[in-house]
Order: sequence, then structure tokens, then C-alpha cells
Amino acid sequence: MITMVDKNRILISYYREGKSKSEISRMLKISRKTVRKHIARHEQLFGSNMNDALLEQGVSSKPKYNIKSREKKKLTEVITREIDQCLSANQEKRHSGMLKQQMKKIDIYEHLLHDGHEIGYTTVCNYIRQKEQENRESFIKQVYTPGHTCEFDWGEVKLYLDGKLQKLNLAVFTSAYSNRRWARLYYRQDTLAFGQSHIDYFSAVKGVHKEMVYDNMRVAIKKFVGRTEREVTDSFLELSNYYKFGYRFCNIRKGNEKGHVERSVEYIRRKSFSREVHFTDLTEANIHLQEVLEQLNARPQQLENGKSANDLFKEEQSHLYAAPVAYKCFEEIHLKADKYATVILYGNRYSVPDYLVYKLISVKVFAEKIDLYYNEEYFCSHPRSYGAHTWTLDITHYLTTLLRKPGALKGSLVLKQSTKKLRAIYTEYFSEASRDFIELLQYCKEKKINIEQVEAALARLQSICPTDINKDKVLAIIEKSNERIAKDKRKNPNKESEILRRSKETLKELTAIF
Repeated sequence: MITMVDKNRILISYYREGKSKSEISRMLKISRKTVRKHIARHEQLFGSNMNDALLEQGVSSKPKYNIKSREKKKLTEVITREIDQCLSANQEKRHSGMLKQQMKKIDIYEHLLHDGHEIGYTTVCNYIRQKEQENRESFIKQVYTPGHTCEFDWGEVKLYLDGKLQKLNLAVFTSAYSNRRWARLYYRQDTLAFGQSHIDYFSAVKGVHKEMVYDNMRVAIKKFVGRTEREVTDSFLELSNYYKFGYRFCNIRKGNEKGHVERSVEYIRRKSFSREVHFTDLTEANIHLQEVLEQLNARPQQLENGKSANDLFKEEQSHLYAAPVAYKCFEEIHLKADKYATVILYGNRYSVPDYLVYKLISVKVFAEKIDLYYNEEYFCSHPRSYGAHTWTLDITHYLTTLLRKPGALKGSLVLKQSTKKLRAIYTEYFSEASRDFIELLQYCKEKKINIEQVEAALARLQSICPTDINKDKVLAIIEKSNERIAKDKRKNPNKESEILRRSKETLKELTAIF
């Protein structure tokens, strides 16, 4: 194909320099047929009524071949029919949930070669691209009213918790009107986490939107009825009934219909965890997430005349349905305590008081904790463990057993899992007097004495007799201090005593030291 420069030299040589077409052909080493074609084309255009479109096309445009009437030698009707069948099979797989088993362009190309067809990979790609463009859809911008629509979606985040890489799930809510985002991390994407995420969100914003928008997630949809109707799960229906919100599901594989939250998942994940990925635990990661969200929601929005998401949400909040008392989303299971005074839930152990060994325990399983009941009476809670074969123990559950076997305390797992303050007291003062330490804990449990009071008593003894510290002296100081406080309260019920004030200051200083 000749260039624009060649075309320019042909026209100038012919019209300005008066050279013949043969001379121009020899000089430019271009066939006479090509030279004649461009001169004839130029004369045809200028011989017309000076049509602007033809003038622009004939004089200024780059010369190009006319391929409209060119016959496709390789892309025959048989091959196009075969490609169409492959594309149709891909569509059926998408409808059947086999999205990852579709044939890519290279797979279709190799399939054609295997069947003996002679075709180029580029030709196959161009044909498929043309077919895809025929089915392109347009979109319609929506206008939202305050308090009406909120969109929800899940995303995945990988973080290091206590040095261990874990895959976590990011629940994201985005108000369609204000574009205000709220998110929280959970260990799972199960029904409990789904329900708890809604409970946490409605509690945080102190209201409920009229309509919630979802994609077709298993935790909300029990089954499809036909192509468009859906039967929701009982747990999701209970949640909707309690908070009085309607719901709408996107069309299959149409996540773009949630125009706000699809973008929000990627945006929040990138802004929150692209630089900071190491955290002590999930609580610390969620605190970091909320701090980042506050910054993002306070940014001015260009399309909203500089108003931030927080500003718009203040206008929207009055349109929300008042959130009732937080819903409880849990699963109830009955388990039998074993000889270690633990119940086993999903492979992980949780302690119960030792008098409940071999008793039947009722366990209410939440997304982040478990509550334990015996004879319908609540007795303790544990943070829920998502590890494998973990032990979650409370030392106060084993005090009766330890009083009978005080020697078992020193190397026990329950001591290792105790708080740093408790382990420090045992190591420094009672490492050779396990029974005294256990009796001290028993007394504190019965009298509801906290660890700070024990620390204050030990500090007092350390200043008086550092070489002779025992359980009885600690208890004596605690009892005497409590008697003074109680006596002062009786004398001055509406005025804080000097002793109490100084005690609080001392406890505050000791807490800071420890």
C-alpha cells in the first residue's frame, strides 16, 4: 500500500511538473496501474460538485484497500457455524454455574485445528470479538431517593493475623443515595456472618434502608424458581421481617446492577489493606478498617458539588426506618461436656465449669462468639475460634479441680492461656505456692474482685515487706481496703471519699506500669 507521501508526489508530479504516468511510475517505483488509479480518483472527486465529504476523503485521507467486497477464503460458513456452536456451549455453561469451564478463544482455535480446519488464530479472535460486540448492552443511569436503597456484597482480603496469613471476608454496604460506605471483616461468608454483618451495619447507622440489593448469593437464596423468581432462605426472611426491609436480587451474572457496591469492594480493599497487612487479631484489623472508612466518607465528592458521603448521609438518615434492638443471629446446638470440661464445636474445644463434666450443654453459636447454657441458664461466653483443633480455656472454670490437684497448674494449658497480668502474678509471687494462688483466684471469683485490686494489694505489700508476700496478706489488704471504701460510702453517699479517690489514682498508675 502506498503512503500519503507517495500519493502527494504522484499528484504534484502529474499536475505541477507535467510528468507522464509512466515517468512517475518509474521514478517512484510504483506500478502504472496504481498511479493511474489515484490520478483518476482525484479527477473524479474534483469533477463532481465539490462535495465536502468526498473532498475530505479523496484528498486528505490515507489510501486504503477496499475490503468490503473481498471474499473470506479461510473463514468459511462451516467454520463460523462451528465457532457459533462453541459460543453457544459457553453460554449454556454460564447458565449452569460452570463459568470456569468455558472455552477461551485459544481453546476454540485448537478445537478447529483438531477438526482439520485451516484457520488463523487472529481470524478466530476477530470473528468472536465481532459476535460479542453485536450483543453489547447499554446502561441507564439511575436517580436514587434518600433512605431507599442500600447495596451489599462480599469481598475477600488476605491479611497476617498474629503472623499467620489468613483469608478473611469483607462485608460491604454502600448507600446508593449518599455513596457512604461501611464495611467489616469476618472469618466466613456463611449465614451467621451474613446476618451479623447486617446487624452490625444497622446498629452502626442507627437505621434501616427501605430496600437492600444483593447478587445471587447462597446464604440468601434457597433455590431458583424458573429464570427470574427466587425462593429466599428462612434465616434471611426472618432478618428481613425483623428489620422491615425489602430486598431485590440482581439478574444472573449482572453484578454491575449493583452500581455502587461492586466498585466499593475493590476501593475499600485497596485503600485499607494495600499497605497495611499485619495485625494482632481480627479486632485490630476491623479498627483499622473503620478508621480508613471515616477518612474515605469525609472526602468531598466531585459529582455531588463537593459534598462528602457523610454530609449526604446526614440528609438521608432522617429517611431511614428506626432500627429496633439488635437482632440475634445464631445457631443453637446441644453438646456434651467431656472429661476435660470442654465442649467440642466444629473441631475446636471450649471450656465449661468443671462441675458440668459429662453434662449436656446448650450452645448458641454466633459469627464471632458462642454463648453456653445449662438447664436454660447462661453461664459463660467464649470468642469463637476459626482455627483447627484449638483449645479456648478459662482458668476460673477449673478452680475446683485445681484445688484438688494444685501441682497440675504449673505446666497446664489453662495457665498458659491466662492473661499476661495473671501469669505475671503467678510467676513472681506464687510459682512455688500453686495452692495459695488457686485459693486467691477462688476468693476473687466469689467476691467479684478484679485483677487491678490484687495488683494494688501486691504493690502495697511489696513496699512494706517485699520478702514475705503470701495469699493471706494479700486478702487482708483487699478486705481492709474494701471495708474503708464501704465505710466511707456510708458516711458520704453523695461524695467521693479521699481514700477512694487516692485508690483510683493508685490503681491507674499501677495499670499504666503493668
